[in-house]
Amino acid sequence: MYYREVNADRDRGTKTSQWRKRNVDLIPSSRSCCISPSSNNPHGDIQMKKTTLLLSLAAISAASLVWAHGGATGIVKERMDGMVAMSKATKAITPMMRGNVEYNAEAIREYARTIEEHAGEAMTKLFPEGSGGMPSEAKDDVWTDWEQFEVLAMQLESLGKGLGQAAENGLAASGSADGASTNMMGTGGMMGTGSMMGAGSMIDIEMLAQMPADAVFAKIGQACSACHTKFRAESN
Repeated sequence: MYYREVNADRDRGTKTSQWRKRNVDLIPSSRSCCISPSSNNPHGDIQMKKTTLLLSLAAISAASLVWAHGGATGIVKERMDGMVAMSKATKAITPMMRGNVEYNAEAIREYARTIEEHAGEAMTKLFPEGSGGMPSEAKDDVWTDWEQFEVLAMQLESLGKGLGQAAENGLAASGSADGASTNMMGTGGMMGTGSMMGAGSMIDIEMLAQMPADAVFAKIGQACSACHTKFRAESN
């Protein structure tokens, strides 16, 4: 009797162990649940590569936003910041100058003050001799043709003052501001096509004050274009 009970218990234990083994084999391990680059799942590999590529592109895009100021310090960064301030202000005001949004004379005056604050002597004092070379984008022409550089800086300051006074005049029907934003970025024609814009000449602010605001804005773009064409190195 005792022998039969022991054998029965042993048989039950063997069956229980076999049942546990079969069920454990059915449960996937944590390792098999994960898709690694070395797995045999091609879809997992492709998805991982896509994610890596997207993250890389995002990093490159973010880095490009600060590329122009990369490594710039001291007075070089200070003048770069001034150029960026004028560029941003120009982009912000361009839709208004093109008649795409409601005209706001006070916004025009604020923009004009930004131009005036960063032009003239406020600009030229940020270009002392010996401050060229990377990461600066200034050509050596700034110092070899200092007189012309100074004239353009002073003309830009006068145009800022003129635009502030012309703000109440509104826009011209012809839409003369259509190239100003592009010119501010340095890709337009050279300044010097108008009687007020001749190289080496002073600008008549009173005459500017009688003009439509967008016409003065276009001249600001021409002034920036002239300066960039002659004195700013092309970015690679």
